[in-house]
Amino acid sequence: MNFKTIGLLIASNIFMTFAWYGLLKEKGLTMWKAVLLSWCIAFFEYSLMIPANRIGYLSGMSGFQLKITQEVITLVVFAIFAVLYLKEPLQWKYLVSFAFLLGAVYFMFKK
Repeated sequence: MNFKTIGLLIASNIFMTFAWYGLLKEKGLTMWKAVLLSWCIAFFEYSLMIPANRIGYLSGMSGFQLKITQEVITLVVFAIFAVLYLKEPLQWKYLVSFAFLLGAVYFMFKK
C-alpha cells in the first residue's frame, strides 16, 4: 500500500466532508450559496483525489482496492467530523458497521 496515496486520500476526504456536511449548521445560508460554496471546497478535494488514485494505481493498487480504501477513509474522517463538529454521538452500532468495513478491506487486499 502506498502511503502517499493514503495521505492524499485522507486530505481529499477532509475537504469533501466539509464540502458535503460542513454547511449543515448554516441554516441561514441560501441553497444556491451553499451549493456554490460546497463546489469551491470540492475543487480542492478533486485536486487531491485524482493524484491519489493515479499514484495508487500506478504503484500497483487495483481500482477495487483504491475504492474500498477511499470508502473506509471517508467513513473514518466522517466519524471524527460528526463527533467533533456536528456533536453527534458515536453509537456502538456505528462501530460494529466500521468493523465490518475493515473486514472488507482485509479481504480486498488478501492475496
